[in-house]
Amino acid sequence: MKEIRKFAEKQMGTPDVRVDTRLNKFLWSKGVRNVPFRVRVRLSRRRNDDEDSAHKLFTLVTYVPVASIKGLQTENV
Repeated sequence: MKEIRKFAEKQMGTPDVRVDTRLNKFLWSKGVRNVPFRVRVRLSRRRNDDEDSAHKLFTLVTYVPVASIKGLQTENV
């Protein structure tokens, strides 16, 4: 979880990173010790509607289910 947050912060340039519940469930599906090595995620930068927040943008990290990780390339959606 920490590595995903760090990756999203570096790629998108926003310190506020929020993780979707489906991604959280997938990461914890095999328990604490057997974390999946690779996971396909989609990063989206969104406007923050909270008026009292320090940052105007946040990054939402969502899970993208795939049949196989083999042969996947980076996609801009």
